[in-house]
Amino acid sequence: MTEPKLKAKLFVHAAIRRCSAQAIPVVVAKRGDEDAGTILVRVYRGGGLYDIWSQARDAKGTLGWLKASGAEPVPEDRAESYVTRARDVDWDLWVLDVDSLDGTVPFIDHVIPANL
Repeated sequence: MTEPKLKAKLFVHAAIRRCSAQAIPVVVAKRGDEDAGTILVRVYRGGGLYDIWSQARDAKGTLGWLKASGAEPVPEDRAESYVTRARDVDWDLWVLDVDSLDGTVPFIDHVIPANL
């Protein structure tokens, strides 16, 4: 049995609300499919550096977040290139832009380690 999936549009609205409650700026950069779109988060860390978080499933099939940009923040051109390639592959992808100098994103709660 699979876990019930929250509709993408509802998840995005909840994510915006959670960020707003903590005074963390967030915008929808690209809209995806309202029901089943995957979500990509581009986090501005300051100094022209970004983290990219992508939804993924862990070994048990639980939905979580994978830091797609790697351990260290990447420059803007690499972050934009990643988002562009991801949208080329998955046209119904949502892209959220979050400004968080310390990298805190309140709705990223189940982090999947990159070394699995």
